[in-house]
Amino acid sequence: MSATREPEIIGLDGPKVQKWIDGLGIGAQLPLTFSRVGAGQSNLTFLVTDTDRGRWVLRRPPLGKLLASAHDVAREHRILTSIEDSSVPTPAVYGLCTDPEVTDVPLMLVEYVDGRVIDDLATAEALTEDQRRRTGLSLARTLGKVHEVDLEATGLDTLASHKPYAERQLKRWRMQWEGSHSRDVPLVNELADRLAAAVPEQRELALVHGDFHLLNVITDPTSCEVSAVLDWELCTLGDPLADVGGLLAYWPQQGDLPVPHAAPTLPGFPTHAQLVAEYAAATGRDTSDVGFWHVLGLWKIAIISDGVRRRAEDDPRNAYQVRSGPSRDEIIDALLARAAREADAIGL
Repeated sequence: MSATREPEIIGLDGPKVQKWIDGLGIGAQLPLTFSRVGAGQSNLTFLVTDTDRGRWVLRRPPLGKLLASAHDVAREHRILTSIEDSSVPTPAVYGLCTDPEVTDVPLMLVEYVDGRVIDDLATAEALTEDQRRRTGLSLARTLGKVHEVDLEATGLDTLASHKPYAERQLKRWRMQWEGSHSRDVPLVNELADRLAAAVPEQRELALVHGDFHLLNVITDPTSCEVSAVLDWELCTLGDPLADVGGLLAYWPQQGDLPVPHAAPTLPGFPTHAQLVAEYAAATGRDTSDVGFWHVLGLWKIAIISDGVRRRAEDDPRNAYQVRSGPSRDEIIDALLARAAREADAIGL
């Protein structure tokens, strides 16, 4: 009788990773099972389960060729361990593996945080209007906690350049577009030029999450407060209003085309004005330049969306949970059109 062969885990060497996790001394009861989870299509996320109902989360970069500086799991590990004693709610980190005998890319094991992830319309529709309101306002306040992190005390003052953030973002995402775009879209460069000509003065340097939206947080089902902020791979140092603008970009209003990771347009979810007001009340910051960052956020998400499509085309194993709806091109065009409308509205 032939031995039963273990199913292949795409992106992981199951037996080797299991041995590494066993050596961390976290009480995992072998054997472990690994399953791909989440709707994200950037770093790959796996649920790790043991025989005693223990659960953890494992992260690794996408498969195939990556753009320089993208999907840096080791950097994400540094950030999470640096802010674990701050007021920012994050999962505990248990280990980082860079051993080439175990894995060809860095792996990070973190705590499984139980709670609510509003990652589809059905989950959002099941909430009351008051729960939606409290959830959205908690996101705005949680951003304030991210931006309060003491850079010197955490050692994160060396995480990234201290040069003006808007210029860095425009340069980085223009390069990403030029290095990976799948079709010519003149509006990308047109918006980049308009943004470059209207960069606001940067008044402070703060920790910036870089990808803060509804799907990248876990909330408490009872209080609706954010209990964990996830996916720190784009975190850097910069203007804190960039995160507020990014949140608005992932927070469509009635009539906007649904895009991946966006908050559903349902009654109860705060308006853009309410989110900005809650953030301003929590932090005391002047938010008058948030419109610029909203436009930049929409532009950036369009470029990221094209990169996701390109990775899936280059290596189909990166694709996951593709849902019916608008095509990737329609999504990108809609994001850029929204960015152009917002730019017109604020006189950019």
